[in-house]
Amino acid sequence: MQLPKSNGLPVNLLAACFNNTSATYKYYWLLSILQEVENGNLNVSKRNLFARMISNAWFTVNYFHVSFGKQDLIQKATEAVKGIENISIEENQSIVFQKLSVSKNQSTRANLWHFNSNVPHWFLSPWFPSMDRNTIYLASKSFSGKCLYALHKDSIEVNPEWKYYLSSNAKVLKDFCYWNLSLFLQAKNPNVPDIPNKLIKPAERNSLTKQRTKFWNLAVSIQGSVKCIYTGEKLEVGNFDLDHFIPYNFVSHDLIWNLIPILPEYNSIKSDKLPSMEKHFDKFFQMQKKAVEIVKAETPNNKLLEDYLTIFPDLERNFSKEKFKERIQPLITIASNNGFEFMK
Repeated sequence: MQLPKSNGLPVNLLAACFNNTSATYKYYWLLSILQEVENGNLNVSKRNLFARMISNAWFTVNYFHVSFGKQDLIQKATEAVKGIENISIEENQSIVFQKLSVSKNQSTRANLWHFNSNVPHWFLSPWFPSMDRNTIYLASKSFSGKCLYALHKDSIEVNPEWKYYLSSNAKVLKDFCYWNLSLFLQAKNPNVPDIPNKLIKPAERNSLTKQRTKFWNLAVSIQGSVKCIYTGEKLEVGNFDLDHFIPYNFVSHDLIWNLIPILPEYNSIKSDKLPSMEKHFDKFFQMQKKAVEIVKAETPNNKLLEDYLTIFPDLERNFSKEKFKERIQPLITIASNNGFEFMK
C-alpha cells in the first residue's frame, strides 16, 4: 500500500519513516498526529500525542492481548497505565485519552513522557539522516527539507505546508498505518487469528441470536436439558447464555464450534478466562457432539453446521474427540502465552 502522492511535498520521506520498523511506535505516532490535525490542531503538546498513542493501542494490548514484542515500549506503557489508572480494558479510546492527558499521577506521566526519549526526533530521521537528537531538534524548527513538523521541548508544530495533505488524505494515511501495523503484528503473532480486526475496538459485538435460536435451542430442547460444563447446573431453553469456550477476545469470531450453553450467572465470572483442558474439554466435546447429531438429524441443511467444516471436512463420518482437541489445544496454549489467564 502506497501513500498518496503530492507534487510539492517529499512524501517519499514520510514513507521512508516506516523503513526498517522494529517497533510499533511509528504507526501510533503518525496516527496520533493525524487525529490532532483532523481536530484542527497544528501546535500539539507531546503529552497529548503520547496519550493518544496509548489510547490507540489500548484495546489491542489490554483486551485482545496481542503481543507487540518483548521490547516494545507502547505495550509496556499501556499495560502499566491500565493498572496505575484502574481503567477498564473495554473503555472507549476517547475516554482513555482524556484520562491520560490530564492525569496527575506521576507514574502515568513518567510512562507517557518516556516516549520523548526516542519517538519525536527519530521519526524525522529520513529528513535528517545521520544527525543526532539535538541537531534534528534544531534543524526541524525551520522546517528544513519540508519536514513534517518542528520539534519543541514540550510540543510539536505541524508544518503548515503539510496541513492540507494530512487532512485531505487522513483516511488513506490511517489505513496505511493500520495495514502496515497489522502486517507487523501478524509477524510477531503468527498463530493469533484475525489481527486486523484487533487493532480498534469494534462498534459493538455481534448478537448470538442466530446461534441460539437456530442451533442451541434445538439441541437443548430435544434433550430436555443439559448440564453447564463449569457448574453442573441444569440448563433449559430460556435460562442459558452462550459462552465462547476459547475467549472471543482471542479468536475474534462467533463460530458455533466454539459456543456452548452456560449458566448465566457464571458467564460474567468466566469473562475472558481460559478453560482447563483437563477439567472441561471432555464435557465440552460431548456437549458439542450431541448437539451436532441432533441438529443434523432435525435440520440437515442448517447453515451453522458449515462452521464445523474448518475442523471436520468430513462432518458426516468424522467427529472425533482427538481431531477437535488437536484444534482447540494449540489455541488455548497460544492464548495463555499471550497473557490470557486460566479460570481458577
